[in-house]
Amino acid sequence: MTRPIRRFAWVVACVGLTLHVAVSGRTAKVEPFAVIVADGIAERGISPKNVALIFRRRQAYWGDGVRTQPVNLPASNAVRRAFSQCVLGELPEAMENYWREMYFHGVLPPHVVDSEQAVVLLVASTPGAIGYVSSCPKDVAVNVVFTVGEVPNCPKRSAPCESLQDS
Repeated sequence: MTRPIRRFAWVVACVGLTLHVAVSGRTAKVEPFAVIVADGIAERGISPKNVALIFRRRQAYWGDGVRTQPVNLPASNAVRRAFSQCVLGELPEAMENYWREMYFHGVLPPHVVDSEQAVVLLVASTPGAIGYVSSCPKDVAVNVVFTVGEVPNCPKRSAPCESLQDS
């Protein structure tokens, strides 16, 4: 094979592999999770679209005027990756450029805490807070907004991850 043909074949192979990974990543089973809010939040029927706006810092206030306080787990956490993929439509790494641009405009990304217990504690003690965890907390100071998958200890159910982008 001549050099240009080999180069073309290599590019085609790379594009094929990238498409395979992208398609298989979308259909892969994700970790179940529950989106939780502080008990005082009066919003009813918070949609995944609203949650995405809050976590992208495009909705800064709840309907009653309380500031939204989104709480993230570390980017490497499986629950964070599932939440990002299902609700935001992108993995945490893909959001890096978004946050660089937002930072330039004076907007900071959501708080990051080390554990799900920290998410529950922060959401329970912070007016306007919203986060996500892998099982429904028994804490009465938080409310479950919606779930994705079979979340342990949780009576609420949601549609599969793939359908959240349409809501």
